[in-house]
Amino acid sequence: MSLMRVKYSGNLRCESIHEDSKTEIQTDAPKDNQGNGERFSPTDLLCTSLATCTLTIMGIKARSLGVNLDGVEIGIQKIMSKEPPRRVAEIVLTFDWKGLLEKITPEALDSLKRSALACPVALSLHPDVKKTIHW
Repeated sequence: MSLMRVKYSGNLRCESIHEDSKTEIQTDAPKDNQGNGERFSPTDLLCTSLATCTLTIMGIKARSLGVNLDGVEIGIQKIMSKEPPRRVAEIVLTFDWKGLLEKITPEALDSLKRSALACPVALSLHPDVKKTIHW
């Protein structure tokens, strides 16, 4: 079980620490919601969590397939709802395979995609949050 702590440090900024590793991150409210936008916003982290979880789960599957995912990147676009309440309406993930697609079989690619769609963050998001993936 992971333990984290969050402290409000003022001016719409929070400081978070991962207790086991002592890794720290800060968040700011975004510019479109009264913030400075100088750090990831909490909703940015939500979208980033989906992308990192996707790559992590794919990395686990890639090990069993003998595929090296090193260097693969995901571009992330966060789309907020236009209607209240304020929430993330859609997360768009765009893969940059860095030439990997020419090196793996279609079957391995399908296996990686299936594993990605079953990552814990994707399964934890409300079904109303649209997840668009450009492979």
